[in-house]
Amino acid sequence: MQVLQNKKVLVTDLGSKDYKETWDLQEQIFQQIVSQKLANRSGVYEPTKNQLLFVEHPHVYTLGKSGDFENLLLSEEQLTRIGATFYKINRGGDITYHGPGQLVGYPILDLENFFTDIHKYLRLLEEAVIAVVGHYGLKGQRSSGETGVWLDPDTKFARKICAMGVRASRWVTMHGFALNVNVDVGYFDHIIPCGIRGKGVTSLQNELGVTQVPIEEVKALFLKFFQQYFEAEIVTS
Repeated sequence: MQVLQNKKVLVTDLGSKDYKETWDLQEQIFQQIVSQKLANRSGVYEPTKNQLLFVEHPHVYTLGKSGDFENLLLSEEQLTRIGATFYKINRGGDITYHGPGQLVGYPILDLENFFTDIHKYLRLLEEAVIAVVGHYGLKGQRSSGETGVWLDPDTKFARKICAMGVRASRWVTMHGFALNVNVDVGYFDHIIPCGIRGKGVTSLQNELGVTQVPIEEVKALFLKFFQQYFEAEIVTS
């Protein structure tokens, strides 16, 4: 049976949406893709679909499946006081924060439409973000042994500008990246971000010293580089 690769990626901008609702939506799309892959084994083949969700979340902390709960420095009462929620979820990585002014992207891709290599997938996501921050004159880099995008990673001024954590099953991905655009980085003071001590967190807004970075512009830039690196065809809903 000839397998037809579908490189179209449907992009949906959810605006501001509750974390749990978005997680449930991811799971729904994920299961649809996996079900189609299983159905394809019956001999009636239909190319699987790919989606990319853009979203901003209300204040929330999420802990990956292998993360350490001790990296959350707040009690349940303190979480309520600052208007934040907490979820332990099924992605890789440790603890991170999502909130207004942060661009979160959830690619739900069948990697068999592109390549079957999780490490390559993560590196290309990082590369797209590096290209985005490079557009603003910042030198985004990788930090050895640590997923995500950093500024000055090998110095005492190391600071993370984009966190990443993914899950993949049957070559279908979930979760993704969180790029700090205009986010209040003070919320990161309540955790040990990604379980990494002694390194800071920053945003495009802070680095550029501006009131606001247009988040729609950042989305457009990410799509440009995502399309380039994944050799994808972007379709907007």
